[in-house]
Amino acid sequence: PEGRNMRALRNFAERDLRVVEVDDPAPPGDDEVQVRICAVALNHIDVWGWRGMAFAQRELPITVGAEASGEIIAVGKNVTDLEVGQVGALYGANTCGTCKPCVEGRDNFCENVNGIFGFHIDGFAQEKMNFPARLFVPAPEGLDPISAALTPITFGTVEHMLFDNAKLQPGESILVQAGGSGIGTAAIQMAKAIGCTVYTTVGNDEKAQQALDLGADHAINYREERFEGRVRRLTKKQGVDVVFEHVGVDTWEGSMFSMKVGGRLVTCGSTTGIKADINLFHLFQRQLRLIGSFGCTMRNIASSLEKLASGQVHPVIDLEIPMDEIEKGLERLENRQVFGKIIVTV
Repeated sequence: PEGRNMRALRNFAERDLRVVEVDDPAPPGDDEVQVRICAVALNHIDVWGWRGMAFAQRELPITVGAEASGEIIAVGKNVTDLEVGQVGALYGANTCGTCKPCVEGRDNFCENVNGIFGFHIDGFAQEKMNFPARLFVPAPEGLDPISAALTPITFGTVEHMLFDNAKLQPGESILVQAGGSGIGTAAIQMAKAIGCTVYTTVGNDEKAQQALDLGADHAINYREERFEGRVRRLTKKQGVDVVFEHVGVDTWEGSMFSMKVGGRLVTCGSTTGIKADINLFHLFQRQLRLIGSFGCTMRNIASSLEKLASGQVHPVIDLEIPMDEIEKGLERLENRQVFGKIIVTV
């Protein structure tokens, strides 16, 4: 039919993703840009959506894709600071832009957020879309679109966790859980870039070597030994300054025992379950700090884009696939068969 000439990847039901034809977007609104989507990076939130694990109301079908880069192909009449041809990162939550946290630049604390793209509202796995201009973060000139696509969640989340929340300092020690994951590979690099000693856990010897090649000082195969025992031996029973958590139940107790007195644990995820026990005596006696972290600010994305452009960090790509092979990518992610990120080209 006339006008239906664009492809989008839509979730119709649990484990039912289809590439369908949809209408081209209308011209952008006054405060919007129209972008051609360049690349979409897969995350655990995509796996949750695919499995039907939404933690909020949403209507299906929904266009998936929570992390992406785009190139501007049209601008609305009020948009003066962006221009056609610019490549940039697309902020992952539809924030209001007017509440106190938004005005202060604490975008991920928005009081009136209208959902996460690709999870609650239509996401980025489509050829073109209209997008709020204020949520478009321009990439430094010459940065490739795949690198830009890894900043709204992968590098941005890590930047927020390590530097805004855990206050990681040059020369400190850090344990990065699941170093082969997308955010794990980003955390190893961001910590090494400021001169930290990096310990990381991985699920097999091949990933251990890949983590060492990426810059980790010590890679521990958690399937072969208790990582907390190894960390305590390597640190002469002191423990590390910071633990970077996102695995959850399976690693939580070991993470708690891997910290030195006054250590900080920062977590952004719970891929192995949502309830964990805490030894309160251990918590207060050792003066530990537990910090929750969710998403990132637009400042974190801009900083991550600069670090990628300057070569301080680089994208680690496990696999590039077309839209119609997304289920293969999600299965790899679900089964922890990745080292780095899976990219969907649109």
